[in-house]
Amino acid sequence: MASSDSDKWTEIELLKEWDEQFYDVYTAKKHGKWVMLKTLKPAYKDDPRFQAMIEKEFDVRYNLAHPNIVMINDYEDVPTLGRCIITDDVYGDSLRKLIDEGRISSDHLEKICSQLVDAIDYIQRNHLVHFPIRPETIIFTENIGNLKLIDVGFDQTSHLTPAEATEDIHSFGQVLSEVLDSVDNAPGYLRRIADRALSTDPRQQYRSVHQLRMALAHRSDNKFYIYIITFLLVMIALLIWFSSSWAPGRV
Repeated sequence: MASSDSDKWTEIELLKEWDEQFYDVYTAKKHGKWVMLKTLKPAYKDDPRFQAMIEKEFDVRYNLAHPNIVMINDYEDVPTLGRCIITDDVYGDSLRKLIDEGRISSDHLEKICSQLVDAIDYIQRNHLVHFPIRPETIIFTENIGNLKLIDVGFDQTSHLTPAEATEDIHSFGQVLSEVLDSVDNAPGYLRRIADRALSTDPRQQYRSVHQLRMALAHRSDNKFYIYIITFLLVMIALLIWFSSSWAPGRV
């Protein structure tokens, strides 16, 4: 005998600290397995524009796969909540909660500078249109402490505009700046990176995630090219030397 929806869905609980602009986020058990639910806030549930938006988000995100992005599994009706996007369970704390409770560590900072940048790079390579990345949408899982983004795209385009790419870097700068405010003895270069990511001067801004990643690794494209040119010049000089009359073994 098939189970009823009331048996299928249990322990549904609103996650207030994971609040999104248009959605409420819940944790629940589906057939006894923990999952997460994302549904339109009551003010938007009956609006066809927002109904189309959540359906589009499901279509866009269903085939995404990245270790730092919450994966979508299904889209179905849930008792008392209505139509919901069903995702993997990501039990843990939002970055906002960690900041507010003064629990930010150097490990969180390191993952902001690596895993968050990896996720942003994936979002941009897949041309995903999304709401600004905020501490509320960055989750650190309970046991391992991996970073997960829970709000990563509601549409997909053929390409991203330079302005959209810059907006992601600006959001990263805001997140990094707030995390740095909560960490003691953070490296000074990270503050300079945050300030540059937040700059409104196009000459100062990072032009791409690649450039941002290079800065976080203490490298730059210019230095890389200098190393290459220097290496080539040395090799040319050696070839000239061994071809000359001064080379060892030549008379």
